[in-house]
Formats: sequence, structure tokens, C-alpha cells
Amino acid sequence: MQVNLTDTPDFDTPTDRRNTLCQKWDGAPRLFGVSADSSLPMWVADTDFRAPDVVQEALQRMVDHGIYGYMGDYGPYKAAIKWWMAERHDWEIEEDWILTTFGLVNAIGIALDVFTGPDDGIITFTPVYHAFARMVNASGRQLVELPLARDGDIYVMDFDAYEKQLTGKEKMILLCSPHNPGGRVWTRQELEELADFARRHDLMIIADEIHQDLVFPGEKHTAFGLLENVADRLITLSATSKTFNLAGHHTGNAIIPNPEIRRAFSKRLSALGLSTTMAGIHAATAAYSPRGANWADAQMRYLDENRQVFDAGIQAIPGLKSMPMQATYLAWVDFSGTGMEEREVIERLEKTADIAANHGRSFGKGGETYMRFNIGTQRSRIEEALRRLQSAFGDLQ
Repeated sequence: MQVNLTDTPDFDTPTDRRNTLCQKWDGAPRLFGVSADSSLPMWVADTDFRAPDVVQEALQRMVDHGIYGYMGDYGPYKAAIKWWMAERHDWEIEEDWILTTFGLVNAIGIALDVFTGPDDGIITFTPVYHAFARMVNASGRQLVELPLARDGDIYVMDFDAYEKQLTGKEKMILLCSPHNPGGRVWTRQELEELADFARRHDLMIIADEIHQDLVFPGEKHTAFGLLENVADRLITLSATSKTFNLAGHHTGNAIIPNPEIRRAFSKRLSALGLSTTMAGIHAATAAYSPRGANWADAQMRYLDENRQVFDAGIQAIPGLKSMPMQATYLAWVDFSGTGMEEREVIERLEKTADIAANHGRSFGKGGETYMRFNIGTQRSRIEEALRRLQSAFGDLQ
């Protein structure tokens, strides 16, 4: 495979996503009460960037062929995932470890269904991706929120504190790696400590690594599967959706080295009759390629500049402080310094600034004073958002 150096991504030209059945833009007025015409949606975790040319070309070939029958050959797709994990994350996997799901939330639901029972405790490290709690509660399991601690400006896991909080009913850990919403890249040592914690308490680990490719310079994501002695309790989840803005294709990967766990997961997939889409398979296969890697690197350079602009602008507003982002395009901003109640912060953000951002409370314990902002958009929109925030909270100066 050769890198096509004529691929020149354009992340700066504004895209218009209104009236495209887009959750992020078309759903914001209903959910947040912001303007349908002038608001800046900075909430749901997809970007405002067009997918790379290599993906567009693959989908165009599918459309030009004009036949959308049943998929029968997943070989190239699995080979692309195997190549990506080895090339980008130093993780050698086998193609038969890969099971395809209808997105990663679907994969979490299957894991809860197969490997836990009613009233079992499911551990999350909060604040964390809000779908974890939603899935646990909907499945009739018991949500066990273990709050993250702070080491200066970043989140860390406090296993001494966690030991005292367990009851013995816990069966599974849902881990977000890299962390959403804190943007933390867990070190190998931290993951080793987590693996030891899981072994001591006989806990299964579901590692959601969907943000694995969105890591900023100076940081290194460690695939949980690289650790020794975790294969007996590990399912790793990955997808092209965040890296390449392909969430609408609902195509995810459950990578399961252990044959017994894989058989049980696969059996439930078959019983539910679940599969992904032809378009999703073609898109993922094209994305996990040298051309896709070239595009992903260019996107991270652009996002790094967005991060620097956004952080500088936030820190210049009295009472606001953004957590240092090591990964993702999701900024975690603390409003506790304003002295305002949560209701007033939200009112100013949505009614005055006309910005839709995720409410921190939805991410669980520890998120109450925060808001999450999606900076995966054009630089001009980042700058406009900062002007609006400065105006909305400017009276604090």
C-alpha cells in the first residue's frame, strides 16, 4: 500500500451540517434551547470535518456499482484492522479475534448481557462517558461510580480508595481509554495497576479505546491488550468513528483474544441477529490504510492548534479553567471558579452565548461543575465560541 501524498485535507473551510438530519446541529435547538440559525453546537462527539478522500472514494465505488446485497467477505476489513493495530499501536492481533458490532455502545450492551446478571455491580471511573451509566441502568445492573482523583490538573485512579468502596457484587469494569471527558491518556503503569485490581476482585474489563488515535504530541496510547495476563478477562473496543468522523456508519470492533469469551460474545451476536452495514465495512477498510493514517496525522496537527487556541481563550476568562487535554477533541472546562450555581452557568452558556455543550453532571460524580466542549470543528468557530464565552462571562472580570 502506498501513501497518496496528493491527499491534502482541508479542515479550515466551514461545513454546513444544518438540515442534514444531523444530531449535533439539527438536534441542538430541541435539546438545549439554542437558536436553530445562530447557535454553535459543541456537544455530541463527532467532528465537522469531511471524511478522508480514501473513504469517500471507497464509498463512491460502492455507489457506482449500484448493488447493495449481503456482505460475504470480511477478510479485507479484518486485515485492515489487524494492520492498523500493529502499525499504529504496536499491538499484534489475530483476525479471528475481531467481532463486528453495530457500534461500540451496542458492544457494551452485549457484554453486559452476556457476562453479568441482574443486580451485578458495574464499575465506572467518574466523571466518564455518559453512555456507560445509561447502558448499565437500562440493563438492570447496579452502577458503581468510583470517582477519579486529581493529581494537579489531571485525573488519576485511586485504587487504595476504591478497595474500600467495593462490596463483592462487582463483576465488570467499563474503562474509557483515552479518557472521555478528561482527555487523559492512561500510562502503562496505571493500566498495570488497574489489571492487578481487576485480578484481585475477579473483574472483567471492557476497554473502550475508541479515542485511541486522537492522542496529542508527547503522549502515547497503550492498548490494554499489550499487557500480560489480561486476555482471560479483557474485551477491547475500537472503531473508525471518532478518528475519521464515521459514527453514522455504526461499525465497531470487539477484539477478544480469549476463545471462551469470544465464543460467548459471538453466540449472543448471532442470537440477536445483529450485523453492521455494507457502507460501514467499506468505509472502515479504506480508513485503516496508509492514506487514512496520513489524514489522521494531519487532523491531529490541526486539532492540536485548536486545543492551544481554545485553552488560551478559556484560561483568559476569570473563573473558567480547562483541564489539560492529552487526547480526544473534547475539552473539559471547570466553571466552579465563577461561584455560580450550575443553573446560571447553563443559562449563560445556552441563552447568552448560544452554545450547546454537554452538561458535566451527565458524566457522573465529579462532573457537576464542568461543561464539555467539542473542539473538533473549524478554527473560526473555536474563535467565535471564545468571543461568545468572553461576552457571556465577561462581567466576572
